[in-house]
Amino acid sequence: MTNAVLSVHHCTATVRGHEIAYREAGPADAPVLLLLHGFPTSSHMFRDLIPLLADRYRLIAPDHLGFGRSAAPDAADFSYTFAELAELTSEFTEALGLERFALYVQDYGSPIGLRLALAHPERITAIVTQNGNAYEEGLGAEAWAPVFALIEERTPETEAPVRALRSPDGIRWQYETGVPAAYRDLLSPDAWHHDAALMAREGQDDIQLGLIADYGSNVALYPAFQEYLRTSRVPLLAVWGEGDEIFVPAGAEAFRRDLPDAEIHLLPTGHFALETHAPAIAELIGDFLARRADLRP
Repeated sequence: MTNAVLSVHHCTATVRGHEIAYREAGPADAPVLLLLHGFPTSSHMFRDLIPLLADRYRLIAPDHLGFGRSAAPDAADFSYTFAELAELTSEFTEALGLERFALYVQDYGSPIGLRLALAHPERITAIVTQNGNAYEEGLGAEAWAPVFALIEERTPETEAPVRALRSPDGIRWQYETGVPAAYRDLLSPDAWHHDAALMAREGQDDIQLGLIADYGSNVALYPAFQEYLRTSRVPLLAVWGEGDEIFVPAGAEAFRRDLPDAEIHLLPTGHFALETHAPAIAELIGDFLARRADLRP
């Protein structure tokens, strides 16, 4: 296999007039794994994982609109909701000609990916969820209290603690919390500095507050997500940082309620498990997809 195939390519596609940046690697005719990132990061979170799987899969990792290197139209000009981001993701896959693919979802990527699965279940070959929640018991009570206060009533008082989540300290907290001392030196400070710089851009305050205020629409869809899992019997692998205080391990274990044969692996790390356990996660994904997923084109 040539180095060009294994190398990560940094590309763009135009969807509804918006430039969507994405990373791509792997053979053009290989089974597709669509990687959907969470808050407050971008496809940058997959930088270590992609090269580990590019010999077997075509990996595509877009930056959601408003994140990473993708366009970030003003919140007055684009409705930043999870419904809109999911529809844009669907249109992005169509623009690239992706007809069937496995999903890797994390954080915000979970409701975006599951909305895509609800709309187009025939496209989804498998789901890998890495701290990507679909159950109320997966919501860490302390971490989510200020978010639900904002959802209930958006005021300057409820916005303040949520706004702090995208501050440099708030972003670093998301990377470090729950990571044992034995793995702490595997965390690259470049990751949270990268995210903090992008989150500091003009317009991000309205974009991110709008999305967080809309998160209740995802929780309202949890029963529909769970019904999709039960009826589709989609192969599902959960690789979960067990120290995550945002999406706690009960959210991983809950998948077995609707998918008894879901494979659950709790890893000794936090919310951004790829920062410390990318090789282990890559190995789990490769084994799981080879055994469980129908990866025919």
